[in-house]
Amino acid sequence: MSDDDARSVVKQVFTEYLVTHALRKTPERFAILDEIYSREGHFDIELLFNYMKNKNYRVSRATLYNTIELLIDCKLVTRHKFGRNQAQYEKTYRSGHHDHLIDTRSGRIIEFSDPRINDIIKSACEDNSFILHHYALYVYGEQEKGNH
Repeated sequence: MSDDDARSVVKQVFTEYLVTHALRKTPERFAILDEIYSREGHFDIELLFNYMKNKNYRVSRATLYNTIELLIDCKLVTRHKFGRNQAQYEKTYRSGHHDHLIDTRSGRIIEFSDPRINDIIKSACEDNSFILHHYALYVYGEQEKGNH
């Protein structure tokens, strides 16, 4: 599936969410969605605000925060708190499950995926008759110098 196809799917998911919840389908909301899905990696509201501003798209921080909340609710964006004051966000559609190593010195975030972790969590849930909805793994530490 191409990036254009993915953006078309997320636009459809968001449209259905807005219709189902009787919310307005504003151009600003879709511009924000498109901006998020045209980029890779984590972002915060200020970074997203600057991306939009650099494209001469006037959108308030309040609109960004409100739209992000809608996108989280319809599972197109995830919020992370990596131990800093400011929340970080990332797109979720087609991103695949991954976990995070957070360098507490530099703030750098390294994404990784290891199927063994998934297996351990599934096994723990099965052993305890626990229904898994989702999980997040954050590992905090410092990356050794010279290994960037």
